[in-house]
Formats: sequence, structure tokens, C-alpha cells
Amino acid sequence: MGDRGEPPEGVPEGGSGSDDEYRSVVFDESFVRAARITELSAEERLGGGSRAIRHKVGAGAFTSLPRQALTLLLLIVLAFGAAVYFGVTAPRGDPGQSGATQLTAELTALAPATGEVPAADPSSPFASLAAATGYADGSAGFGLPAVRTATAHFSQSQVSVALDTVRRYLEATELAPAVLVQGQTAPVRALLAPQEQDQFDQSVASPADDQHHSATGWMVRFDPMRIALATDTVKVAGGVTVTELDPGTLQITSDHTLVYALRPAGAVTNGPVSLYTVRREVRFDLGPTDIANAQVRLVDSVEQAGPTACGAAQADYLRPLAVGPVGPVGSAAARPGAVDPADRSQPAWQQCAVLATPTGS
Repeated sequence: MGDRGEPPEGVPEGGSGSDDEYRSVVFDESFVRAARITELSAEERLGGGSRAIRHKVGAGAFTSLPRQALTLLLLIVLAFGAAVYFGVTAPRGDPGQSGATQLTAELTALAPATGEVPAADPSSPFASLAAATGYADGSAGFGLPAVRTATAHFSQSQVSVALDTVRRYLEATELAPAVLVQGQTAPVRALLAPQEQDQFDQSVASPADDQHHSATGWMVRFDPMRIALATDTVKVAGGVTVTELDPGTLQITSDHTLVYALRPAGAVTNGPVSLYTVRREVRFDLGPTDIANAQVRLVDSVEQAGPTACGAAQADYLRPLAVGPVGPVGSAAARPGAVDPADRSQPAWQQCAVLATPTGS
């Protein structure tokens, strides 16, 4: 028997038995381990094709990308697909809960009928108000519906909550001294639906007489540097109506005449007092979400206010005329006729007009 280095049949003839002559073609162990072996399929073996190696089908340019890059690309594709899916399937909210809701406001200056603004009695500033006009103190004059019934698509509870929210908004914007003469705006903003808060913020930060960004369209307010309240009592007369605009919108309209007793800021207690009259008609739209959140959306705000000089800039504050003689308040062409702010049977939309019966005379 040959040794372990010889083939079983013995050393071939003419051979030396040495593997020196094959040394140049024998692969070392590291080369063999690194070799890539690709097994032929059964079909290739039977077909006797000319290719000895079957190449893998690659992914083109992606095969040259690092694994991390491929993972990142896959995550981006998945994120984009998720964004598209949730954008299409996201709930749309209440009918009538439009993100484009914005307030449209109009203010009419009412100039004094005579060449002066009369003074009121400081001890009883509202004594001259006619009893027949139905004025009451504060929110008692709002005239909220006594019977709060349901509508076709809003329950009695929803209507009741909506009216209470409107009442609180009217109290904040027409009666609260902090808003009227102290420059506060947060109590008003808190009652607005989110889609109107940006417009409100712009109106307060940069008031403009463009029918959309006047601070006085959202609330009654006077310049704290010029005007103070002679009394916290505000006389109010008017009413509130409720209708269903559509299945998703409850519409509430308030129409009130408000009389304020004012004096110059910093004046002594017995300083001159004048009465300032504002007719304010406001239309609110509320959807189910607004009602649930106790917030309102203002649609229209129309005001008549005087005595004020025609042409006075009033986007930031209302500008009452002081007691005493006044200069020119506007041309005759700019004052088409007399307007009585207590007469709510007439449209509130006007141009600059004359205060028909100066309050307090």
C-alpha cells in the first residue's frame, strides 16, 4: 500500500510522484474559500447550455447603494404613502365648520346734530333716556329668547348652550370694563373659534379699516389714555334671534342699542360726563363643535356709534367727541340723513350720518 501522498492506483507512468509540476495551477486555500459558487438549476443542467455560470438578476443602480441608503429610501416612500392616505381619509369635521370663516365689519360714525356735545348729569347720567325705549341695565337688556326650543338638527340643550355662549361673548365685548376701557382682549379671544383667532390677533396688533381687521368690529373699546367710564352700568335695549341656517349651522343674531356714560381719562369724579350710543348688530354661526367648545364664529358686525366726527379713524378704538362745542364733523354730502340708533327696525348699514336725537339732551 502506498503512502498517504500517493494516489490509490499508484504513481502514473512517467511521473515523479511529486506534485511539484502541478504547483503552478493548484489554488491555495484562501482562494478556494473566497470563490463564488453558483449552482445551476435543474433545467440548465439538462439543457446543456453553453453558460457554465448562472448570473443573479440584480436591481440595476440600486445594487450599488449602501444598505443604509436603501433603508432610508424605503422609509421615505412609506412616509409619503402614509401622508397621502391619511390626507385622503382624514375626517372633515362638522358641516358648516369652514376654516375660511372670517368676520366682515362695518362702522358708521354718527355726528352730533348740533354744534356741540351735551353734558349729562354726573349723578344720574341716564336720566334723560326715554322709558319707552326699553333700556335695562347690562345683560338684562339683551332680550334673549325666553323659550329655548330645539331646531330640526340641533337639540334644545345645544340651542341653550349656544345662546349662553353668545350671551357671554356679548357681556365680554359690550359690558366688561376690562375690555371697554382697560385694553384687555384675552377675554374676547378665548370665546372665538380657533379658525378666527388669527384674524382677531391681526385686528388687535395691526387694526385696519378694511372691513376685516378692525378691532372695533370684534368689540366695543375706547382708548384708555383718553376715555374712562363714569359708571360701570351700561344701558342696553334690543333682542336676540335664533335660526337654523343649515343642518350643520345654528345662526344667532344680536341687535342691541348700548348707551355708555363716559368722561375724560384721569378726570376728577365730578368731571364732565357725556353719553355715547352704539347700535351693534352681530351675526354668529355655530356648528356642533363650536357649541361643544363654548365658542362662537362671528360672520358680520355692523355698528353705528356717536357722537363721533365723520372720518375719524376708528379701526383701533371708538372716538367719542368730548363735551362742548365741536368743529366741522363732515360735509353735507357725507351725512345723507339723520339716524336714530335706537330704531332697530332700520338697517344698520349706513354711511356717516347725523345722530337723530342726541342721547342725553
